[in-house]
Amino acid sequence: MTPSPLDWIAAVFFAVALLHTFFAKRFERWSHRHPRHAGLFHLLGEVEVVFGFWAILFVVALALVGGSDKALAYAESRQYTEPLFVFVVMVVAASRPVLQVVEASVKALARRMPCRTPLATAWLGLAAVPLLGSAITEPAAMTLAALMLAPQVFRPQVPETAKYLALGVLFVNVSIGGTLTAFAAPPVLMVASAWGWDSAFMLSTFGWKAAIAVLINATVVVFVLRRHLQAQDGDASPGAHARPRVPAALAVVHLAFLACLVALAHHPVAFLGLFLLFLGVTQAYVRHQNPLILKEALLVAFFLAGLVVLGGAQQWWLQALVGNLSPAVLFFGATALTALTDNAALTYLGSLMVGISPQAQYSLVAGAVAGGGLTVIANAPNPAGVALLRQGFADESIGAGALLVGALLPTVVAMAAFALL
Repeated sequence: MTPSPLDWIAAVFFAVALLHTFFAKRFERWSHRHPRHAGLFHLLGEVEVVFGFWAILFVVALALVGGSDKALAYAESRQYTEPLFVFVVMVVAASRPVLQVVEASVKALARRMPCRTPLATAWLGLAAVPLLGSAITEPAAMTLAALMLAPQVFRPQVPETAKYLALGVLFVNVSIGGTLTAFAAPPVLMVASAWGWDSAFMLSTFGWKAAIAVLINATVVVFVLRRHLQAQDGDASPGAHARPRVPAALAVVHLAFLACLVALAHHPVAFLGLFLLFLGVTQAYVRHQNPLILKEALLVAFFLAGLVVLGGAQQWWLQALVGNLSPAVLFFGATALTALTDNAALTYLGSLMVGISPQAQYSLVAGAVAGGGLTVIANAPNPAGVALLRQGFADESIGAGALLVGALLPTVVAMAAFALL
């Protein structure tokens, strides 16, 4: 297809937004050096704001070039179910009753493992919780893992290099850890029905390989961090030590909310209504709650919505690239392209291709999930991890370049598992 002027405008805005993510940490530094404009620099330094900010400017540009009706029509034609679901599931998964149940389970397992409890706890947070994402969805797994690991791994006393390696492992493991089923990973969801992939197929074709890669990645990073891991008392939630334990009945209710949200993940009217009921329950039992992470979840949803708006206009060049690659080259190309665009958008383009071979299908999805930790935009749950963990990094900001470097080793492990096993 011949790109129109509007296609080129969309590509330019997408490229600028992508570059902005790599310079976000620099904006944070400028906010400290120039107090007069600290607010503006801090806003531009928020990684979660980047794509939403440039998406708004893109819609304004569409209105100036093609008219306001065309701009609004395009914005309203996008599918925002995923940003809405990520917002809702982040808030519910991060609630104190859910986090307390998961942490208690992890600590009970850690005490039975043949190594120091802090090492076992960190290993389970980087391995077991990402694999749990195949049942509770990747955004929920990312939220739980980030909150559990934050006080133990992502703290100022741990060297920045080690933290970026751990962050890369977390992002990659969550991306591939959702491939044990056909409903938990966004890039798999995009092709599952079109290609007839069910959970049994995913487990036998992708899942066991992903599990091996997850275990290797978690083991390597825990070995690197072994001298910096310390025992943590209580749960990871702020203010947890001053509050009573959550009643078992309330924990069951919160887990039921989470399960229902996962079941209704593709029905925004239903899961938003359920979320409003959840907010009512948290208010009724406020003494057993910590402050809900509404701000962090809203920022993540804003980021993903911006990615939907900007990414939806990149089909013209992505289709040309993906459609002309052989299965072998497609595997490496999909991994690289995932760093530049959401992996779900990449596999969605693959689902539109007519006559794509089974080998090409496997290569596309394997590459897309393997590269899901390379950048913030590579996988939908990544912005959630950034929002919850950035305070543990220098300048309270996560550098895109350092994340890319930290994710290289676990990405290579994931690629090797999918290509060689």
